[in-house]
Amino acid sequence: MANTTIERQENGTIKLTITLSKANIVKAQEEVIIELVKTADIAGFRKGKAPRKVVEEKLNADQVREETLKKLIPPAYMEAVEEHKLKPIMNPKLHVEKIEEGTDWVFHAFTCELPEIDLGDYKKAVGKITAKSKIVVPGKEEESKKPSMDEIVKAILESVKLTVPSVLIEQEADRLIAQLLDDIKKLGLSLDQYLASTKRTPEDLRGEYAKRAENDIKLEFVMQKIAETEKISVDPTEIEEAILKAQSPEEKKQLESNKYLLAGILRQQKTLDFLMNL
Repeated sequence: MANTTIERQENGTIKLTITLSKANIVKAQEEVIIELVKTADIAGFRKGKAPRKVVEEKLNADQVREETLKKLIPPAYMEAVEEHKLKPIMNPKLHVEKIEEGTDWVFHAFTCELPEIDLGDYKKAVGKITAKSKIVVPGKEEESKKPSMDEIVKAILESVKLTVPSVLIEQEADRLIAQLLDDIKKLGLSLDQYLASTKRTPEDLRGEYAKRAENDIKLEFVMQKIAETEKISVDPTEIEEAILKAQSPEEKKQLESNKYLLAGILRQQKTLDFLMNL
């Protein structure tokens, strides 16, 4: 069993420091080498039949180290999660310290749990927005323009209180930026060209996407909390009805294989409808 310590940071990030013992490292390395010997393709020998000594002479130390870490890190992380009774909501962000042969190895796992969410008087905040659409002006048939979803979202986010863990913001910002880079590449542009055309620096881009990630995550958490509080749910018939409305056989097949995700989308839509009618 690995030795672990935990640090709960103010920004909501949980830092686990996990030390892998020399004994466990040696054992795992031996298992890795045995597996590599079984699959080694060495000239003059049938695949997997070369003598261990011959294979070891050709083994890459970095490869052995990497495979050893792959074998040790997942179970050590899960042990730490159980030991500290954590309920992570994301895959950990891992950072391996400098490792040397013959010593313990140390790595850090950054993760987080669902933050506490104070909805405040969100109904009152949203009600002030939706009330404008319910006022009928005498002599006019049309009611006032309905509020936009952006107005509703803005009112909710200003009413609630929660701290989104920074490690989660970083992960989502990385995903959004990677998606942007793919889009830029498809246009035949480099990142430098894109930044120059939009008059932004890499720091501007990172800050912009970090803020977007924070708002997106905050809204997702809040919508889930409202749905739980108001007991908004989706029953199996609603899921089946949504699948039947698919525009093509391919779309129908995709929906059928992702019912859990579809249920989440339907629940979110029902929550938005609930808010629009406050």
